[in-house]
Amino acid sequence: MTAVAPLVYIVDDDIAFREAIDSLLRSTGYKALGFASVDEFVKHSRAATPSCLLLDVRMPGRNPLDFQLELHENQDNIPVIFITGHGDVPMSVRAMKNGAISFLLKPFREQDLLDAIRDGIDQDRSRRQDEQSAADVHACVSSLSQRERQILSYVCSGRMNREIAKELGLQEITVKVHRANAMRKMKTRSVAELVRKTRGIDLFPAK
Repeated sequence: MTAVAPLVYIVDDDIAFREAIDSLLRSTGYKALGFASVDEFVKHSRAATPSCLLLDVRMPGRNPLDFQLELHENQDNIPVIFITGHGDVPMSVRAMKNGAISFLLKPFREQDLLDAIRDGIDQDRSRRQDEQSAADVHACVSSLSQRERQILSYVCSGRMNREIAKELGLQEITVKVHRANAMRKMKTRSVAELVRKTRGIDLFPAK
Protein backbone atom coordinates (compact mmCIF):
# COMPACT_ATOMS: atom_id res chain seq x y z
CA MET A 1 0.00 0.00 0.00
CA THR A 2 1.16 3.58 -0.68
CA ALA A 3 2.16 5.42 2.50
CA VAL A 4 -0.01 8.41 3.36
CA ALA A 5 1.98 11.66 3.40
CA PRO A 6 2.11 13.41 6.79
CA LEU A 7 -0.27 16.35 7.11
CA VAL A 8 0.50 19.84 8.39
CA TYR A 9 -2.36 22.17 9.34
CA ILE A 10 -1.42 25.85 8.83
CA VAL A 11 -3.52 28.29 10.87
CA ASP A 12 -2.58 31.89 10.06
CA ASP A 13 -4.67 34.87 8.98
CA ASP A 14 -2.01 35.96 6.44
CA ILE A 15 -3.03 34.24 3.20
CA ALA A 16 0.29 34.99 1.49
CA PHE A 17 2.15 33.35 4.35
CA ARG A 18 -0.14 30.30 4.27
CA GLU A 19 0.40 29.88 0.57
CA ALA A 20 4.17 30.23 0.88
CA ILE A 21 4.36 27.62 3.65
CA ASP A 22 1.96 25.35 1.76
CA SER A 23 4.27 25.47 -1.27
CA LEU A 24 7.36 24.78 0.86
CA LEU A 25 5.78 21.81 2.62
CA ARG A 26 4.44 20.20 -0.53
CA SER A 27 7.87 20.50 -2.14
CA THR A 28 9.33 18.50 0.76
CA GLY A 29 6.78 15.68 0.75
CA TYR A 30 4.17 16.89 3.21
CA LYS A 31 0.49 17.51 2.63
CA ALA A 32 -0.80 20.84 3.89
CA LEU A 33 -4.14 22.45 4.69
CA GLY A 34 -4.51 26.15 5.44
CA PHE A 35 -7.01 27.97 7.68
CA ALA A 36 -7.49 31.66 8.42
CA SER A 37 -8.49 31.23 12.07
CA VAL A 38 -8.70 28.79 14.95
CA ASP A 39 -12.48 28.58 14.56
CA GLU A 40 -12.10 27.67 10.89
CA PHE A 41 -9.63 24.92 11.80
CA VAL A 42 -11.89 23.54 14.54
CA LYS A 43 -14.77 23.09 12.10
CA HIS A 44 -12.63 20.93 9.82
CA SER A 45 -12.58 17.14 10.28
CA ARG A 46 -9.05 15.94 10.82
CA ALA A 47 -7.56 13.00 8.95
CA ALA A 48 -6.33 9.92 10.84
CA THR A 49 -2.74 10.38 9.72
CA PRO A 50 0.45 11.64 11.41
CA SER A 51 0.08 15.41 11.57
CA CYS A 52 0.99 18.60 13.38
CA LEU A 53 -0.44 22.08 13.78
CA LEU A 54 1.39 25.22 12.66
CA LEU A 55 -0.33 28.00 14.60
CA ASP A 56 0.14 31.79 14.51
CA VAL A 57 0.14 33.14 18.05
CA ARG A 58 -1.78 36.35 17.20
CA MET A 59 -4.96 36.18 15.13
CA PRO A 60 -8.50 37.58 15.20
CA GLY A 61 -11.04 35.42 16.98
CA ARG A 62 -10.21 32.69 19.45
CA ASN A 63 -6.88 33.18 21.21
CA PRO A 64 -4.39 30.59 19.88
CA LEU A 65 -2.63 30.21 23.25
CA ASP A 66 -5.97 29.57 24.96
CA PHE A 67 -6.82 27.12 22.20
CA GLN A 68 -3.56 25.24 22.81
CA LEU A 69 -4.55 24.90 26.48
CA GLU A 70 -7.98 23.61 25.42
CA LEU A 71 -6.31 20.96 23.27
CA HIS A 72 -4.14 19.93 26.22
CA GLU A 73 -7.09 19.77 28.65
CA ASN A 74 -9.14 17.74 26.15
CA GLN A 75 -6.23 15.29 25.71
CA ASP A 76 -5.99 16.24 22.05
CA ASN A 77 -2.33 15.45 21.44
CA ILE A 78 -1.75 17.01 18.04
CA PRO A 79 1.76 18.55 18.20
CA VAL A 80 1.69 22.36 18.05
CA ILE A 81 4.32 24.65 16.53
CA PHE A 82 3.80 28.35 17.20
CA ILE A 83 4.88 31.02 14.74
CA THR A 84 4.71 34.76 15.20
CA GLY A 85 6.08 38.10 14.13
CA HIS A 86 5.21 39.69 17.48
CA GLY A 87 6.29 37.13 20.07
CA ASP A 88 7.63 37.83 23.52
CA VAL A 89 9.21 35.78 26.29
CA PRO A 90 6.01 35.23 28.37
CA MET A 91 4.20 34.00 25.26
CA SER A 92 6.94 31.53 24.36
CA VAL A 93 7.24 30.30 27.96
CA ARG A 94 3.48 29.72 28.17
CA ALA A 95 3.42 27.92 24.83
CA MET A 96 6.35 25.64 25.66
CA LYS A 97 5.02 24.95 29.17
CA ASN A 98 1.79 23.71 27.60
CA GLY A 99 3.68 21.34 25.32
CA ALA A 100 4.46 23.25 22.11
CA ILE A 101 7.11 21.64 19.92
CA SER A 102 8.67 24.99 19.05
CA PHE A 103 8.08 28.75 19.07
CA LEU A 104 9.43 30.35 15.89
CA LEU A 105 9.78 34.08 15.31
CA LYS A 106 9.18 35.45 11.81
CA PRO A 107 11.22 35.63 9.72
CA PHE A 108 12.58 32.18 10.48
CA ARG A 109 14.84 29.89 8.49
CA GLU A 110 12.97 27.35 6.39
CA GLN A 111 15.16 24.59 7.82
CA ASP A 112 14.20 25.54 11.39
CA LEU A 113 10.54 25.19 10.45
CA LEU A 114 11.10 21.89 8.66
CA ASP A 115 13.06 20.54 11.64
CA ALA A 116 10.23 21.48 14.01
CA ILE A 117 7.63 19.90 11.72
CA ARG A 118 9.69 16.72 11.42
CA ASP A 119 9.87 16.49 15.23
CA GLY A 120 6.12 17.07 15.50
CA ILE A 121 5.26 14.48 12.86
CA ASP A 122 7.62 11.93 14.45
CA GLN A 123 6.01 12.53 17.84
CA ASP A 124 2.49 12.14 16.46
CA ARG A 125 3.40 9.03 14.49
CA SER A 126 4.91 7.43 17.60
CA ARG A 127 1.83 8.31 19.67
CA ARG A 128 -0.50 6.82 17.08
CA GLN A 129 1.56 3.63 16.92
CA ASP A 130 1.51 3.32 20.73
CA GLU A 131 -2.25 3.86 20.83
CA GLN A 132 -2.82 1.27 18.10
CA SER A 133 -0.61 -1.24 19.92
CA ALA A 134 -2.53 -0.66 23.14
CA ALA A 135 -5.85 -1.06 21.33
CA ASP A 136 -4.64 -4.33 19.77
CA VAL A 137 -3.63 -5.70 23.18
CA HIS A 138 -6.99 -4.76 24.73
CA ALA A 139 -8.77 -6.46 21.82
CA CYS A 140 -6.75 -9.62 22.47
CA VAL A 141 -7.57 -9.52 26.18
CA SER A 142 -11.25 -9.03 25.39
CA SER A 143 -11.22 -12.24 23.36
CA LEU A 144 -10.18 -14.32 26.39
CA SER A 145 -12.63 -16.42 28.37
CA GLN A 146 -12.82 -15.96 32.13
CA ARG A 147 -10.89 -19.20 32.68
CA GLU A 148 -8.21 -18.12 30.21
CA ARG A 149 -7.85 -14.78 31.98
CA GLN A 150 -7.58 -16.57 35.29
CA ILE A 151 -4.87 -18.91 34.07
CA LEU A 152 -2.93 -16.13 32.37
CA SER A 153 -2.91 -14.13 35.59
CA TYR A 154 -1.17 -17.08 37.25
CA VAL A 155 1.19 -17.49 34.30
CA CYS A 156 2.17 -13.83 34.50
CA SER A 157 3.00 -14.25 38.19
CA GLY A 158 5.44 -17.06 37.31
CA ARG A 159 3.34 -20.05 38.36
CA MET A 160 3.92 -23.40 36.64
CA ASN A 161 1.12 -25.44 35.04
CA ARG A 162 1.08 -27.99 37.84
CA GLU A 163 0.87 -25.24 40.46
CA ILE A 164 -1.99 -23.55 38.61
CA ALA A 165 -3.81 -26.87 38.27
CA LYS A 166 -3.52 -27.54 41.98
CA GLU A 167 -4.63 -24.02 42.87
CA LEU A 168 -7.72 -24.19 40.64
CA GLY A 169 -8.57 -27.84 41.16
CA LEU A 170 -8.03 -28.71 37.49
CA GLN A 171 -6.16 -31.38 35.59
CA GLU A 172 -2.76 -30.21 34.42
CA ILE A 173 -3.67 -31.05 30.82
CA THR A 174 -6.71 -28.77 31.12
CA VAL A 175 -4.49 -25.92 32.26
CA LYS A 176 -2.12 -26.59 29.34
CA VAL A 177 -4.98 -26.43 26.83
CA HIS A 178 -6.39 -23.17 28.25
CA ARG A 179 -2.91 -21.70 28.46
CA ALA A 180 -2.12 -22.56 24.86
CA ASN A 181 -5.41 -21.10 23.65
CA ALA A 182 -4.87 -17.94 25.68
CA MET A 183 -1.31 -17.49 24.42
CA ARG A 184 -2.57 -17.89 20.86
CA LYS A 185 -5.31 -15.29 21.38
CA MET A 186 -2.76 -12.91 22.93
CA LYS A 187 -0.45 -13.49 19.95
CA THR A 188 2.48 -14.28 22.23
CA ARG A 189 5.00 -17.12 22.14
CA SER A 190 6.71 -16.70 25.51
CA VAL A 191 5.86 -15.77 29.08
CA ALA A 192 8.22 -12.80 28.85
CA GLU A 193 6.33 -11.44 25.84
CA LEU A 194 3.02 -12.06 27.59
CA VAL A 195 4.14 -10.18 30.69
CA ARG A 196 5.35 -7.27 28.56
CA LYS A 197 2.09 -7.11 26.62
CA THR A 198 -0.18 -7.24 29.66
CA ARG A 199 1.84 -4.88 31.86
CA GLY A 200 -0.55 -2.30 33.28
CA ILE A 201 -3.65 -4.18 32.05
CA ASP A 202 -6.22 -5.55 34.50
CA LEU A 203 -7.19 -9.01 33.32
CA PHE A 204 -10.23 -8.85 35.56
CA PRO A 205 -11.64 -5.31 35.22
CA ALA A 206 -14.59 -4.30 37.40
CA LYS A 207 -17.95 -4.73 35.69
